[in-house]
Amino acid sequence: MSTDAVTPAVDTALLAAAATAELEDWGPLEEATGEPMQTSGVTLWSSADGSQDTGVWQCTAGPSYWVQEENEFVHILSGSLTVTPDGGSPRKLGPGDAAVFPRGWRGTWELHETVRKVYVIF
Repeated sequence: MSTDAVTPAVDTALLAAAATAELEDWGPLEEATGEPMQTSGVTLWSSADGSQDTGVWQCTAGPSYWVQEENEFVHILSGSLTVTPDGGSPRKLGPGDAAVFPRGWRGTWELHETVRKVYVIF
């Protein structure tokens, strides 16, 4: 592959500092199923049509229910959570863990503490 075809897609300095990056208030988590959960984040890159993006997301503890409308890759930077697909087994994720949630995935996320992740929506 020629380097002429490569375009830097993310701010690599911000990505390297994702664990300590200053985040913007993104408001309450719509998927929360218990007490309100607060989100914050920063978008590192977004496609022109908005269908793909990558960034850093943080959310306070609590239960939530997700229906994936797109594919998402996550890499957990801090905190821990348990994800349980409908009809499936729970999986605990913590710092250093990665997971892919394919389009159509449905299930619960139980954030045991504030979680910070790098995400890629594609």
